[in-house]
Amino acid sequence: MDDAVDHALLAAVSLDGRATLAQLSHEVGLSTSAVQSRLKRLEARGAIAGYQAVLDPEQVGAPLSAFIEITPLDPAQPDNAPELLEHLAAIEACHSIAGDAAYMLFVRVASPRALEQLVRDIRLAANVSTRTTVVLQTFYERRPIVTATT
Repeated sequence: MDDAVDHALLAAVSLDGRATLAQLSHEVGLSTSAVQSRLKRLEARGAIAGYQAVLDPEQVGAPLSAFIEITPLDPAQPDNAPELLEHLAAIEACHSIAGDAAYMLFVRVASPRALEQLVRDIRLAANVSTRTTVVLQTFYERRPIVTATT
């Protein structure tokens, strides 16, 4: 990033993606036109990849969260699990990881039975073994990305 103002602007947008130009202007101490120009530049450079609504999982019928580690049953099989699992909408995130497992999935489902079915679907679709950890309580997530200042 170019300067401390860009860092402050990114922090403000990551805290509230719906903040108005006037609110952001007040936050970073620039005119609304200067803020708008900087936002457009940050978007064009890819520093701001997009804006999205944050839904309440319980309100939309997916209150049960879990992490699922997946490991190929055959180490010689192609490393294409992300593509093979992409059609499963309950998988919110897929991360390549270091360690015994190859990938870590974060999933949200309606019930333990739905989780059991999802694990079965994952095993069949990608020919993997799984290790599931159910989330009991989430204290925080989707925290703003803290950028280092120059």
